[in-house]
Amino acid sequence: MPSASKSASPRSRGINSLKIHQIEGREWWLWGFAVIVTLALTAGIVFLTFFDQNSGISRQYWTDLRDWVRGLAALVLMFDIYTMYQHMQLQRVRRQLIERDELFQLITENAADMIAVVDAAGNRLYNSPAYEKVLGYSGAELSAGSSVDQIHPSDRERVLQAAANARSTASPIQNGNGNMEKLVIVNRDITERKHAEEMLEHRALHDVLTELPNRALFVDRLQHSLIRARRHSDYKFVVLFIDIDGFKVFNDSLGHTAGDELLIQVAHRLTASFRETDTVSRSAPETNTRSTAGGLARLGGDEFTALLDDISQPSDAIRAARRILDKISVPFNIGGQQIVVSASIGIVASSNSYEGAEDLLRDSEIAMYRAKQSGKARCEVFDPAMHFESGKIIGFEALSRWKTVQGMVSPVDFIPIADETGLILPMNRALYLESCQQLQSWQTKIKCTPPLTMSLNITPRQFALPDLAKEIEAILTQSGIHPSTVNLEITETIAMGDADRAFSVLADLKSLGVRLSIDDFGTGYSSLSRLPRFPIDALKIDRIFISQMSSDHDNHEIVRLIVMLAHSLGLKVVAEGTETQDEITELKHLKCEMAQGFLYSPPVDSTKAFELLLASHQPVIA
Repeated sequence: MPSASKSASPRSRGINSLKIHQIEGREWWLWGFAVIVTLALTAGIVFLTFFDQNSGISRQYWTDLRDWVRGLAALVLMFDIYTMYQHMQLQRVRRQLIERDELFQLITENAADMIAVVDAAGNRLYNSPAYEKVLGYSGAELSAGSSVDQIHPSDRERVLQAAANARSTASPIQNGNGNMEKLVIVNRDITERKHAEEMLEHRALHDVLTELPNRALFVDRLQHSLIRARRHSDYKFVVLFIDIDGFKVFNDSLGHTAGDELLIQVAHRLTASFRETDTVSRSAPETNTRSTAGGLARLGGDEFTALLDDISQPSDAIRAARRILDKISVPFNIGGQQIVVSASIGIVASSNSYEGAEDLLRDSEIAMYRAKQSGKARCEVFDPAMHFESGKIIGFEALSRWKTVQGMVSPVDFIPIADETGLILPMNRALYLESCQQLQSWQTKIKCTPPLTMSLNITPRQFALPDLAKEIEAILTQSGIHPSTVNLEITETIAMGDADRAFSVLADLKSLGVRLSIDDFGTGYSSLSRLPRFPIDALKIDRIFISQMSSDHDNHEIVRLIVMLAHSLGLKVVAEGTETQDEITELKHLKCEMAQGFLYSPPVDSTKAFELLLASHQPVIA
């Protein structure tokens, strides 16, 4: 039982006790003095009246004696009257003390505080009835033994330490010599207050509807995990961002009460799923000391998050997410109706590139939206190349430049001629090989997740080659680069010129394991019905739309629609030609994942490019 000690009264010298002793002493002295004086005067009267009354004393003497006797009798009467007056005064003071004592009894017997009076030896002289109500001990039991004997052995040390602190704030009662003879101690039962404080703290950190941790508590725990991952390189964790598919429709159609009930049942299933997956994915012994459901939280609405510690393999997180999806897919009983819902889950793994917990939450939410855009009822692992908010370089685009004695020749001037004459073929073969070898070198020096990528442009003449896929395969083999880190870009005009052949060529290239992008999207004559057939990974929005986003509402809508289209097809989006921070801000708002342009850097040679990499990836340099 939590308790707190406080001072019983500011009067620390026992004024009431001294008054009682003074009154008793004064009363005994008054009555004793009155009896002595009365007896003395009475004896004097008797002696003067009856002693030697037959002796030959003059008549005048007896007359004077009678006067003296009358005077003494009057004096006795006056003294008795004075004595009675003093007695009445003492009675009045005694009644006042009795009334105060009754008031004290009334207060102490009905007070919630536990009031005790102990003597200098520690013996209890008084215990208020609150002791029996709170502790269950009667006054006789409290007085029978030591207070320490009435404390549970496991709590004695803590209580004695608290009592030592409380003793300094208790009220000592001193005697006339200034020595302490009694001590008044008041203990207050603060159990209800502690429960109220704990409830307020719980409500501040937990969701009222589901009783799960809320966003504030989850972010705090996630931040601790992030700090731990920085200190221990072998510690890995993942964040799952879980969102119920179509919850708004369900909530609007069946009502908020049914919606709340669904969220509660979802929370129960997630808790059970989390405990199962937690057993699989957590390997550190120290995590067993925490509640297994401690990593699950409700951020608000139909959004839940889960923190899985000590992930040994990325596949563990995917298995955990799929197990959660299986749990949620089982029909719910809401108001007697069988309701079937699904969820989309975004997965993000810990990385040294993250500075705060909110960054992890942001990326897990991005992955969740990607899962929704890919068909819902599925999970999606976040790829750091999906966004550019971190400001880190995730790849390069290889460009041909012609430097002469007179200076640089614009690609607009020589690339079309080289393509028309066929010189573009040996030029690009050399460019591809050099770019892949340079990428291999950078990947060796800079270890980042995912690894750096290189984008290579395919011209119309190259795209027409029957053995294009074989040439690319030979370059990948010669450079030793992983195919997934190479991104081949084909313009929209090339891809849509002969859709059937384009599909065949793109399929051959995709079989190599490379990534494919449609370049300059929006400037050609795309057939949207053909676009889903192409095995592409991203759309690149032409710079003409990006540069006019802020000033032209139509261009802004075109960019927004392209981003929506790409996401609906499960594709990433790259904005070309970004030059201002306002453009970046708006692209982030539209959930565009990547950007390139003069805002970050103009075209540079490999030496300056590596300097940019060093500045961008300093923490992860091998």
